[in-house]
Order: sequence, then structure tokens, then C-alpha cells
Amino acid sequence: MESLDFSVLAEWENIRLLLQALVYTVLYTCAGFILSLFIGLLIAFGQMSKVKAIRFISLAYLSWFRGTPLLVQLFLLYYGLPIIFKVDTVAWISGVIALGMYSGSYTSQVIRGAIQSIDKGQMEAGRSLGFSYAQTMRKIIVPQAVIRMLAPLTNEFISLTKNSSLLSTITVVELFRQANIMIADTYKTMEFLFAVAILYYLLNNVIGYLGLMLEKRFHTGDDLR
Repeated sequence: MESLDFSVLAEWENIRLLLQALVYTVLYTCAGFILSLFIGLLIAFGQMSKVKAIRFISLAYLSWFRGTPLLVQLFLLYYGLPIIFKVDTVAWISGVIALGMYSGSYTSQVIRGAIQSIDKGQMEAGRSLGFSYAQTMRKIIVPQAVIRMLAPLTNEFISLTKNSSLLSTITVVELFRQANIMIADTYKTMEFLFAVAILYYLLNNVIGYLGLMLEKRFHTGDDLR
């Protein structure tokens, strides 16, 4: 059995390619997360809407995107659209959209849960001051809810970072795809897999640390002490 040879990871070109791919992974993840926040906000308010049709559409969205694997959604979006609608697709754009739509279904529940956890008296207080429903939500409810969203949204961001590795299946050159390309060139499978695992580990711990700092900055959970 051939022994491991980690010297391949000390070569500057390999380091450069892995770090470059890591940057792309961060960019794709951030773009997908921003999209998921937008979608999540729409779905969350859709669920809380008094209009039955809007609630139905929101629940249907949740049922589909939480009930099917991200990998299937990626394939349907990237390979399905050209076949069904004759639409040309770009791999990384399809990947970001799929990440955002998938994550948006989970983000919506974080947003909805945080908003509904705010005491109803806050809404009544806002309305008594002459604010409209929208003004009360924007100025009183949502700012308080955002603080409660920090921890679960950090977790969702970390999950999305790990899920971004699935973009490799539709030819997007992110960290995992780049590692596979280098493995094919060098036949150093375990060496590059270890390197990728460590990079994901470091990246996700940085995200977790930043989330923790935000929680401390806004004193999340102080009311429970």
C-alpha cells in the first residue's frame, strides 16, 4: 500500500489553486445566502399572510424545497431548464440560485419563528402609537426579531457552506471540484481530501466565531440570564 505524501500540498501552485477555489466557495455561498434571506423573508411573511392563496403558495414552496434533496434540485435547474424550456444555463448561476432557493425554505422558518416569538404586546404598543402594521413591523418587531435570528442563521450559513460542495456535480469549480481535478492529475486522493476537509473546517469555524461575536455584540440571550 502506497504511503501518504503530503509534500504535494506544499507546492505553491497547488496551494494557490486550493485557496482560489476557497474564495469562489465563499463567494457562491454568500450569494446563495443573500438570495436565501430574500426568499426566506417572502416565504415567512407569506405564511403569516391572511390571504389563503398566499399561504398556500408559501406552504407549497416549503413542501417542495424541504422535501427534495438539494442535489436533485441542482440537476433539475441546470440540466432540466435547457431540456424543458430551451433555456441556456450557466453552471455557477444555476448553483447559486439552487443554493438560495433550497436554503430559503429553511431560512424562512428561522425568520417566521423569530418574528412570532416577539410578544404580541409589542405590536399592540406600536399600533397604539399610531404606527401602521407595516411601520410597526419595520420599526419595532423586525429589529428585535433579527437579534433572535443570529444563532440559527449562522448555523444555516455554515450548512450552506458545506452544501456548496454539491455545485461540483454541475461542473462549478469550487473547492471540492478543484480538489477532484488535482486528484485526477496527481493521484493523491487522501492528501487533497484532507486539505479540503481542513479548509472547510477552518472556514466554518470562522463563520461560527463571527456569528458568536455578533451575538455578544447585540447581547443575544441576555434576558435569559
